[in-house]
Amino acid sequence: MCYNISYLTKKKLKYARRFGNNEADIKDLEEQLKKLGENIGPRYHTSGFDHPDVPVITNENRNKIQLFNWGLIPEWIKDVRKAVELSNRTLNARGEEMFEKPSFRRAAKYRRCLVLVDGYFEYHWKNGKSYPYHIALKNDEPMALAGLWETWHLESEELIRNTFSIVTTSANPLMAHIHNKPKGSMEPRMPLIIPRELEDEWLKPISDPLDLDEIKSIIKPYDEGEMHSWTVPKIKGKEAVGNVPKAIEKVTYPELESNQGELF
Repeated sequence: MCYNISYLTKKKLKYARRFGNNEADIKDLEEQLKKLGENIGPRYHTSGFDHPDVPVITNENRNKIQLFNWGLIPEWIKDVRKAVELSNRTLNARGEEMFEKPSFRRAAKYRRCLVLVDGYFEYHWKNGKSYPYHIALKNDEPMALAGLWETWHLESEELIRNTFSIVTTSANPLMAHIHNKPKGSMEPRMPLIIPRELEDEWLKPISDPLDLDEIKSIIKPYDEGEMHSWTVPKIKGKEAVGNVPKAIEKVTYPELESNQGELF
């Protein structure tokens, strides 16, 4: 699954170049990111259960980076308490099930987005203890994670919130090794990372069955050869380092022995 991420820790120009299509786009996106950064700053580690605002690009506005709240709330939820409860269960959407699940199926068809992150965290277990890894791309570029989004509007409370969920898929060999103790009886998972050449396809609305097949074909593990991982300091509990650069710095855990450090 994917409940912990880092974002906006890289230079704004790197984000702008990654998601802009031409010089005008790059300049505009860099200005957008500067303004967003003034509001939230870099996030070296944040948990989905804190429902942070995260940069996204939606299918309705591909030239704009916006901040959406993590934890999707469908428009048909009409109660604040239920909205809060549901948002804790919709941090992730299983790609294989999102077209059938009531909370996700409309967004899966018509409201998809790219969630812009620098990397994400996952736990590896050994001898009853957990060790956090940070996972990023080898080329040091930002990641585009597949997302679903909704705008929740509760007129009685005058509340409007743009929300999203990160889509997950089965784990590649790298993530299967790290994520060796998935919750319950589930198989190891990972966030669905969208390759640059498929971003337009992911954002395209579905108008016929062929479009649906194309979207489903994108839902697969990312090439582990383009990823790398390393162990980092504790990110939760009393020893958690918090939202500081150290959160994504490599540390050594001798007890991991041959499993230590970067994999693949």
